[in-house]
Amino acid sequence: EKGVPRKRVLEMNLEAARFFRACLFDPNIGAVGMDYFKRQRRLSEATIKHFGLGYAPNDFGALRKHMHQKGYTDDELIAAYLCGRSQKGNVYDLFRNRVMFPIIDTSGNVVAFGGRVMDDSKPKYLNSNETVIFNKRKNLFGLNFAKKTKEPNMILVEGNIDVVALH
Repeated sequence: EKGVPRKRVLEMNLEAARFFRACLFDPNIGAVGMDYFKRQRRLSEATIKHFGLGYAPNDFGALRKHMHQKGYTDDELIAAYLCGRSQKGNVYDLFRNRVMFPIIDTSGNVVAFGGRVMDDSKPKYLNSNETVIFNKRKNLFGLNFAKKTKEPNMILVEGNIDVVALH
């Protein structure tokens, strides 16, 4: 928002999804996330790739630094709900130490993210706020795959991991 064009936010989200995915597949960064998906949730690597799953490092500035290198500003990152600003004015990554689920619309655009902790800490899920490209009432995780099916029946489940497991 704050005047950031829709196209720019879509580009930022795609880049953030690529970053989270690269982190997941980097054994030095994403081992904890990969362990969660493969051992705890018993997901195959093919399933992990199919859904574009990722990992947000346990770092207050990893995504921000990466996005700065790609030419995005703090104000843009805040508008896209990828970063937040502390009361002291410091900009920080909103998603940290979480497995990441990109929310993809029926046109194939990454419009938001759901981040889930891998332990019992709270909040269990941290989801993107509504932005210029994301309306919570009009988008669901996995809807992009549901749209492609010829199956007349669909099952609505609560958690992102439930969507992946049922697929």
